[in-house]
Amino acid sequence: MKKIISIVLAALLCVSLFAACGDTTAPAETNKGAEPTGTEAADATETTGAAAAQFTTVEEGKLIMATNAFFPPYEYYEGEKIVGIDAEIAEAIAKKLGLELVINNMEFNSIITAVTTKAADMGLAGMTVTEDRLKEVDFSISYASGVQAIVVKEGSAITTVDDLYAEGAAYKVGVQLGTTGDIYASDDFGADRVTQYNNGNEAILALQKGDVDCVIIDNEPAKSFVAANEGLKVLDTAYAEEDYAACFAQDNDALCAAVNAAIEELITDGTIDGIIEKYIPSK
Repeated sequence: MKKIISIVLAALLCVSLFAACGDTTAPAETNKGAEPTGTEAADATETTGAAAAQFTTVEEGKLIMATNAFFPPYEYYEGEKIVGIDAEIAEAIAKKLGLELVINNMEFNSIITAVTTKAADMGLAGMTVTEDRLKEVDFSISYASGVQAIVVKEGSAITTVDDLYAEGAAYKVGVQLGTTGDIYASDDFGADRVTQYNNGNEAILALQKGDVDCVIIDNEPAKSFVAANEGLKVLDTAYAEEDYAACFAQDNDALCAAVNAAIEELITDGTIDGIIEKYIPSK
């Protein structure tokens, strides 16, 4: 029931957050208590709503994106380059705003800090809107949806999500630190049953070693990890469903609004659907 409520909350928040980002024609505030950094960008090309905005960025002419690049197919390394759904959507947004995209990889739990301290302009990492996160950052409208899945070993006694809630159950759960999987599981099962890891790779390795009995992580990364590691499977029953959005510093409403305008255009013209289809084919 809690998961259903969280889905409804996310949907309502996404409706209200577009307005919360502020007027797209209003200039953003400068950094409080620090030397102003970045530049005003009013001449963005290839867009209408986004072009009208005056916004600040950390570095002149650049849009710096904070992410955790161990979350395939949303962001992952291909050689030395970070690619994936979020990377391509961010590139399309940057193009709309007339900016050069720069992607910085970091631990997932550091993304909001990077945004609030102006080390990055936005966080884009399969991130879900939650009440706690809204206390620190603003969010864009949703650009994609996801499912929290459960990964287990073949032959595991855990066959459905209900097994984790069974009376007397003591299964150990692995999660990626700071994710909604971490938040939900810690709330549902208690800290003594949940082990946090810096990224999905570490959590999956712990499952293979027997340190945990299952891993709760987003469905698409879960499928990628299972495909790359024999002896693992994703349970048919989902743990939770949610929507993804980009996060911004709360004093940069104009950038959030400009990105919202760009996202709306990219949804309308089919660009985002095309990017998602490329990495997650519907057939």
